[in-house]
Amino acid sequence: MIIGLISYIQLKNTTKDFKVEEGKSTVASWSFSVPDDISTVKYRIVAVTDNFSDGEASVLPILSNRMLVTESLPMPVKGNESKTFKMDRLLKSAQSKSIKHHRFTVEFTSNPAWYALQATPYMMEYPYECIEQTFTRYYSNAIATHIMNKNPKMREVINRWGKESPDAFLSNLQKNEELKAVVLKETPWVLDAKNEEESKRNLAVLLNMNRMSHELNKAFSKVQNAQVSSGGWPWFPGMKESRYITQHIICGMGHLDHLGVNNVRYDYNQWAMLNKAVQYMDRQLYKDYLNAKRYDKLYWKHQHIGYDQIHYLYARSFFTDIGMNVAVQKAVEYYKRQARKYWKNFNIYAQGMIALSARRMEMSELAEKITVSLKDRAIKNDEMGMYWKENTGGYYWYEAPVETHALMIEVFNEITGDQESVDELKTWLLKQKQTNAWRTTKQTSEAVYALLLSGSDLLASDDLVEISIGGQAIEYVKKTTENDPYKVKAEAGTGYFKTTWQGKAVLPEMGSITVTKKNNGIAWGAAYWQYFEDLDKINSAETTISLQKELFKVVQTSNGEELNRIDEGNVLKVGDKVRCRIELRSDRRLEFVHMKDMRASGFEPLNVLSRYHYQDGLGYYQSTKDVATNFFFDAIPKGTFVFEYDLRVQQQGDFSNGITSLQCMYAPEFSSHSDGIRVKVE
Repeated sequence: MIIGLISYIQLKNTTKDFKVEEGKSTVASWSFSVPDDISTVKYRIVAVTDNFSDGEASVLPILSNRMLVTESLPMPVKGNESKTFKMDRLLKSAQSKSIKHHRFTVEFTSNPAWYALQATPYMMEYPYECIEQTFTRYYSNAIATHIMNKNPKMREVINRWGKESPDAFLSNLQKNEELKAVVLKETPWVLDAKNEEESKRNLAVLLNMNRMSHELNKAFSKVQNAQVSSGGWPWFPGMKESRYITQHIICGMGHLDHLGVNNVRYDYNQWAMLNKAVQYMDRQLYKDYLNAKRYDKLYWKHQHIGYDQIHYLYARSFFTDIGMNVAVQKAVEYYKRQARKYWKNFNIYAQGMIALSARRMEMSELAEKITVSLKDRAIKNDEMGMYWKENTGGYYWYEAPVETHALMIEVFNEITGDQESVDELKTWLLKQKQTNAWRTTKQTSEAVYALLLSGSDLLASDDLVEISIGGQAIEYVKKTTENDPYKVKAEAGTGYFKTTWQGKAVLPEMGSITVTKKNNGIAWGAAYWQYFEDLDKINSAETTISLQKELFKVVQTSNGEELNRIDEGNVLKVGDKVRCRIELRSDRRLEFVHMKDMRASGFEPLNVLSRYHYQDGLGYYQSTKDVATNFFFDAIPKGTFVFEYDLRVQQQGDFSNGITSLQCMYAPEFSSHSDGIRVKVE
């Protein structure tokens, strides 16, 4: 019999008679109803005979057939544009009797270009003492000093962040905890969030003018002292000089000179250092030329130009006023002819460097030809701006997507003066920061350089976007009130705000949002609708990501495994093997991604060990829990990926198998979930 079940469980016939033979087992079962608001039931079962009794007491967790669903609507807009975004399911929510509104949230950033400034502490504070990082500290302090001198209002904005907008210093991983499907502390990325937050909090300290001046001189002295007698720089002090590191530093000095940050020609120490480095580069190129002649008698007919020589031409093009001897001139002319003949054999990064070199080295027709070709091959998208499909990255320094794209901004700004294309290219670069962290100092420095090039001055505007939600306009005020979510306070600089409606205040008409941006640049934001719904009534939702989940019964045949798709018409049996298949599609690269796959309470996973997996070029950590399997991805490239794992049917009944949901923790507006599935077990 059963003792101690609480009366509201509605259990009838608490006592049942049963017979069991010695050495065998039998089953006794009870049915009872559990109210929606009960999550655990404590039970006690006692079996009694004439001369013996035994019992068991335990707690039974009750898994609700309802869950909190978060649907998101990304809202990107370009400059001088008005768009209306619709969340169709919210607009039609009045037709459903089972949906219960929980929360509706809107957040928006009017000027994302300020995120570039927030990234500068990463460049300034990188902890390693290799020469490339030391130069990057010099580079970033020089740029920051230039920005602050050029636009004094930025100091005021940064100070206001500390006083009025503490959330400005939160990592993007830490923002919007209530909208994320998993608490940050339960993910592998808690240290990433902490490091980014600390970096942002140091911004006001790092951008102190006196400190920047001191750090600038300190970093330059380290770079100068690390230069070896040949004129080159090693990667770390004590190593042999590196051709790539040397050319990288010369390019960086060229960028500073090009931006007007440093006039290196009027600083004796800088100019002397550069002259030695350029002469080292010249000697390396001349050696390449001699080797081509020595080992190939038909060297003038065959290709001998590679990425090192193209990098040289680009670096040298910043300083054509530094003289070269006759022998080096012959080598340079040879590789210029090689570039003219073989530019099509290289990726777009190298083609961009050739185009800029040609522009500065009296080959304007080649520069224009390459730029026209690059524009013809580019993809234009209303949300993503202008980009190249083949710019996907690789293992080598010349296969870096962010650096490549930054160079393209320099190409179109300098060669064509096409400001529309420059702004479209900047849009793509900023969109990468929305869903990813710029992961290296080189990425960050090149991105900041590109964003500061002429084109629209994205940091200069104070204008905020106009937003209307369900026909009612958002009003910007100096101080917010909890009673009116239509009145918001925008963060200084970025123009970021977030506002929320709770419970019954959420209305179907809020699913229509109009956003107007009246100045240049881009802006982005998102709406999040959270509601409770029965698991098997949840319909799939997607943004730029889509998920499809299917269950298959695994049947062993003479030809091996056969997969039979499970739908509501199929009936499983206890002991059956089930394979869960999840198909994920994404139209962009995402970082810090969590995917959660729920399963029916009558299923048990065959593989219960949590561990790292690698398949189809994608690495992820799979964590198996009591009611769901979690997948954590450091990064998901653009493309389609399929995941499978096996389950065993353990209990009979009629179950909801739940949904699969996915969310980018860095930008929670990029989320998706699958349809709910119902399964029956005999």
